[in-house]
Amino acid sequence: MKYIYIVILTLLFTNCKSDKREENTNKIEGIKQIEPITEDTIQIVDKDIKTLDKTITIELKQKKLIEKEDEREDLQKLIIDKRYLIDKKDYTINFRYPLLNESMKPTNRNFNEFMNEYYVNVTKTESDILESKLLCDSIEVSKFREERFIDYKIYNVNDQLVSVLFYKENYYSGAMHPSFSFDGFNFDLNRGVFMTYEDFFNQGSEEDLVIIINKKINEQIGKGDLYYDCWELSPNDFFESKNNFVLNDTYVEFYFDDCVMCPSYTGTYSIELPLVELLSVLKKYDSNPLIF
Repeated sequence: MKYIYIVILTLLFTNCKSDKREENTNKIEGIKQIEPITEDTIQIVDKDIKTLDKTITIELKQKKLIEKEDEREDLQKLIIDKRYLIDKKDYTINFRYPLLNESMKPTNRNFNEFMNEYYVNVTKTESDILESKLLCDSIEVSKFREERFIDYKIYNVNDQLVSVLFYKENYYSGAMHPSFSFDGFNFDLNRGVFMTYEDFFNQGSEEDLVIIINKKINEQIGKGDLYYDCWELSPNDFFESKNNFVLNDTYVEFYFDDCVMCPSYTGTYSIELPLVELLSVLKKYDSNPLIF
């Protein structure tokens, strides 16, 4: 009888362990079935966070450019601040640009004629907007408003030259954010002429300057901060943008459109090069205001 009790107890204990194993197995299987859903949810949340982060950094990058100080207030006697605004149902054009006071020097007329007749071409801008809408057959796209915005920064070098940077904010149909592009102009006040890259830098020095610029970019990338995901300039990109620079008594600052040097969400639009680092490529002529 004693042995029968022992056998019964052994069987009961074994069954209990089996039940627990089955119960635990069921729980594990249930958990495994739920895990993929949890992972998918996390991926979606991470993607939304990254998109939000980029949106914030794009806005900060653009704000930093817009709020950057120039010498507009110091040049109030020289420049005449002009505005041109067209606000229609389908688009807005908002241009701000400088003209030079011709009473101070008659040759300032050369600058003004270029601005009025060539650069601030509102008629062409309007036709470009209307043409882009006609080319697209989507009813939804036609509901978007187009926005074209131009503003400027202006600097004075040795009272001999004004350096103007135009930054253009273009908001295209369906785009999440406006894109920025740049045009730089340097005007010799003494001679009444525009100066280009070749007036300041040695002939054929573009490749040498690309090396100098890329060295500076890599220094910034190495420091981290805002320059993550930026990259070196290609020679072709530099050739297309080589005249987009403004001058200072101590440095030259080259500007590049969105996604030429850095993606839209990081870095900056420009790179500053101290004049002392450019001695090997600067022209050694008296007409060059950068010679010191």
